[in-house]
Amino acid sequence: MRSTEHIGVIGAGIVGLALARRLTLQRPGVRVTVLEKEDRVAAHQTGHNSGVVHAGLYYRPGSLKATLCRRGVGLLRDYCAEHGLPYQEAGKVLVAVDAHDRARLEDIERRAEDNGVPGVVRLGPRGLRDVEPHASGLAALHSPTTAITDFVAVAEQLADDVRRSGGRVLLRTPVIGLRQDQDGVDALTGTPEGERRIHRFDRLVVCGGLHSDELARMAGAAPDPRTVPFRGHYHELVPERRHLVRGLVYPVPDPRYPFLGVHLTRHVHGEVMAGPNAVLAAAREGYRGRDLVPRELAETLAWPGFWRLARRHWTMGAREVLVSSSRAVFARQARRLVPEISAADLRPAESGVRAQALGRDGGLLDDFRVDTHGRVVCVRNAPSPAATSSLAIAEFLADHHVPGR
Repeated sequence: MRSTEHIGVIGAGIVGLALARRLTLQRPGVRVTVLEKEDRVAAHQTGHNSGVVHAGLYYRPGSLKATLCRRGVGLLRDYCAEHGLPYQEAGKVLVAVDAHDRARLEDIERRAEDNGVPGVVRLGPRGLRDVEPHASGLAALHSPTTAITDFVAVAEQLADDVRRSGGRVLLRTPVIGLRQDQDGVDALTGTPEGERRIHRFDRLVVCGGLHSDELARMAGAAPDPRTVPFRGHYHELVPERRHLVRGLVYPVPDPRYPFLGVHLTRHVHGEVMAGPNAVLAAAREGYRGRDLVPRELAETLAWPGFWRLARRHWTMGAREVLVSSSRAVFARQARRLVPEISAADLRPAESGVRAQALGRDGGLLDDFRVDTHGRVVCVRNAPSPAATSSLAIAEFLADHHVPGR
């Protein structure tokens, strides 16, 4: 047995890097290696999200999402201040546009209180206009501490911290196989040039995002849940119309779905994004509508949970496809929140892909999920607010799922 413990992390997104940093700081002398298949950190979900630091308004009290989001906000705010990274409390309004929305605001307000979200207040139409002069609704909830940041910059800083603490971040190092025995875990990596290498670890943590279920199966985990990719299509407001949105303008979420629908988000660099909607992607990294990986699409379509989900929510799916295919329809959705927005105010922006865990029964997993299989810990579901919660998720994983020797 090696005298020095060696822990591996698969995935250099914000969650994997936060965990690697936590381990190097918490356990001096432990070797930590991050394996990342891309040529840069934060290449996928971390680098394609909205940049919102969520306050924890509508997560189920007591859930991992609620607990780790609230803890993560404070840790992230302090981390950004320590390293001079952007962090702006832009504030968010949840806008009720009809009576059903207004009734749901009451439940969200209770959840926000239970979760300890500070400063949340109910607004009427006039109060909404005071916060967001161009928004319109019957009522709203205002969360003044909801913030925005640059999660790519945060991830790059985390990677620097790992390296300075003696850890390694190996880029262009895709994992193509895993094998466990009683003493450790072997991760087989391969390159496009055909080079193969075995990395030996005492423990391994999978933070694989869009490929988390594939990596979990390599570790011997069950195929349930399956990671299904949903592409989120964004537009952005043209520069001369950015003044229509001061901070973050969101619809009231429908509790039946994990997707919020079109909302408006100011970024720390000044852009104002509209979106995303959510449509099935034909590839795990299908950022464009034409992106297709037949094997990956076939795996999704062969999963019984997908067809159970489709039967249950086919009307929502059809609506999302329509919104994605038409800028005019996209603008109509945004106009429900800010009536002055027209199709001419929007231009296409980069899309993101959400890694959503889907059970065999057709249920979309709502909470974070972590499974352990021998010496391999698998993060099976970590959608939003995972970026907000990343430093708290790292604490949770290190303290509860990655025991020392």
